[in-house]
Amino acid sequence: MSKDLYVIAEQRDGEIAKVTFELLGEATVLAADLNEKVYAVLMGDKIKDKSQELIEAGADGVIVVEDPMLAEYVTEPYAKALTAVIKNYDPNIVLFGATSIGRDLAPRVAARVHTGLTADCTHLDIDMNKYFDFLHATSTADTASIEKRLGMDDKTLKMTRPAFGGNVMATIRCADYRPQMATVRPGVMKKIAPQAGKQGTVEEFKVEFTAADMNVDIKEVVKDTKKAVDITEAKVLVSGGRGIGSPEFYQELKKVADLLGGEISSSRANVDAGWIERDRQVGQTGKTVRPELYMACGISGAIQHIAGMENSECVIAINKNDTAAIFEVSDLGIVGDVKVIIPKLVEALDKYKAENN
Repeated sequence: MSKDLYVIAEQRDGEIAKVTFELLGEATVLAADLNEKVYAVLMGDKIKDKSQELIEAGADGVIVVEDPMLAEYVTEPYAKALTAVIKNYDPNIVLFGATSIGRDLAPRVAARVHTGLTADCTHLDIDMNKYFDFLHATSTADTASIEKRLGMDDKTLKMTRPAFGGNVMATIRCADYRPQMATVRPGVMKKIAPQAGKQGTVEEFKVEFTAADMNVDIKEVVKDTKKAVDITEAKVLVSGGRGIGSPEFYQELKKVADLLGGEISSSRANVDAGWIERDRQVGQTGKTVRPELYMACGISGAIQHIAGMENSECVIAINKNDTAAIFEVSDLGIVGDVKVIIPKLVEALDKYKAENN
């Protein structure tokens, strides 16, 4: 019988990816509903020493697959290793980060173990309410037949993702096959505080590789030293939408962001127009962020954008349209022209900093 939640611990050069810790945090919540355990699957070469970090981040145990062939990520050997792990342990749920590695690895493994895959999820849930409400209202103890009559399974993972170009949110179940598999967008889930000294199991799993398993020949690994901006790490984001009028106005937004110690970001419309780089896009087709402060400047608040920033701790919106949807998710709304308000805000912040330095 399939049991437990497995999180694929993505690592690069021996450093665990941030999305892994986010997935471990979410997996602990799901595991509590299922009364199951959380295991991290760690693959690489000489990587076992990272196991304790994963246990402290929420894993009950770590399954380690070490081999020189796994030193660099290559699809075939990683797919073979993970397929072997899944067939041996028979997990109930397997979660990947929706990164370049996760998006490459997950569908190949899903095909090999003959199960479904929901890609690019923004929400995961185990909804038991309907099941228990019905159970309390009946005297029968035949829960299996109850589930069958209702056409539901109380232990099924509900995987929500954008569909039809991001215009609707679809919730998908994998009712008939195991494991249930999903890739989850980075920045969506919340990692838990590390539990220093937490105890867990570490098990080494041996996979027999052959030369034929390495289907590519790595000639050279070239690393770009240019540091890309990661808006998911910013504590403050000043975001511009179509209402800012021109790409030049991002310079004004940058002044606000610099004064607040943050970064600028954008809605999809301005990225599509070529006003700003795509790695600064917030929304379903961009990045999901949860900063301490999110300033939405000239952003109307389409559902696709809101899905990418609604978990921000504080949202301030500036829009001249008093019925803009962005105000529905804002803690503070300012009705007015962003091109008038932002320069005044820069002036006020400059004055405040000068008086308090």
